[in-house]
Amino acid sequence: MALISISMLKIPGLDAFAKLLGAECGWLEITFWRFFMQTVLMLPFIIAFGAWAIPKGTLLLQMIRGLLLAAATAFFFAALKTLPMAEAISIFFMQPMILTLLSALLLGEQLRIRRLGAILAGFIGTLIILQPSVLAFGWAAALPMASALMMALYMIVTRHLSAQVGAIQMQFLGSATSMFVLAGLLALGSWAGISGAGVTALSLTQISWVIGMGIIATSAHLLMVLSTKYAPANLLAPFQYLEIIGASTLGFLVFGDVPANTTFAGVSIIIISGLYLFHRERISARRRNAAKGQE
Repeated sequence: MALISISMLKIPGLDAFAKLLGAECGWLEITFWRFFMQTVLMLPFIIAFGAWAIPKGTLLLQMIRGLLLAAATAFFFAALKTLPMAEAISIFFMQPMILTLLSALLLGEQLRIRRLGAILAGFIGTLIILQPSVLAFGWAAALPMASALMMALYMIVTRHLSAQVGAIQMQFLGSATSMFVLAGLLALGSWAGISGAGVTALSLTQISWVIGMGIIATSAHLLMVLSTKYAPANLLAPFQYLEIIGASTLGFLVFGDVPANTTFAGVSIIIISGLYLFHRERISARRRNAAKGQE
């Protein structure tokens, strides 16, 4: 629980660096630097643990997993160019509800009426946050929802691969795939003269932000993976909401952002809905384990 808490409180630092870079850099370039740094920082772990052997039939899925995370990151960084951090992360936390719904549709998991009610309540909470945000910032307020959808798909693919592929290999191969694809998109954008899709000359200060972004992203994800070795995911999941506290605090200290009253109301509904979903998941897991024990 301590490891996941530290991880969740660190991640808003990644968003803060991305928002600072967004003043002069395009969101595609910022996303590239985030995955470039993670690839560089994960390479020593791959070498140290010798995690080169890719399990048969997993390469394409691992690459897709990495690109889904890159898409989620790109959408979120694009949102940060306009939205305050607290609003962006609060809307993003529709992700557990989307994940539950997609798990039922794609993985055949049961979706009972109480879970469906929790998803609906979480969506209402998101709409409460979205309504004034759309009025203030336009349709950029919908970008965190697109990020949440990509992240939910990423989690489903991760869940499918976790029994076959080690966490270190998944982190490295996913980030390397994203880095090369993003580099190609940046090159294409520069060649075509697309606004916001080129590469800027970074100052020393901006380079330090890129390094900070990479260190936080890599260390936070490693802490997250490590935490799952000591506790089940359904116990750790509620601690993800600490990210909202970190985002609100950094948003105020660094950018002077004060969340709207409707944000607090919407976040409360989303958190309650999310915690209920996690509670139902724990009950279902206990019943499955009990059924296996009887067999």
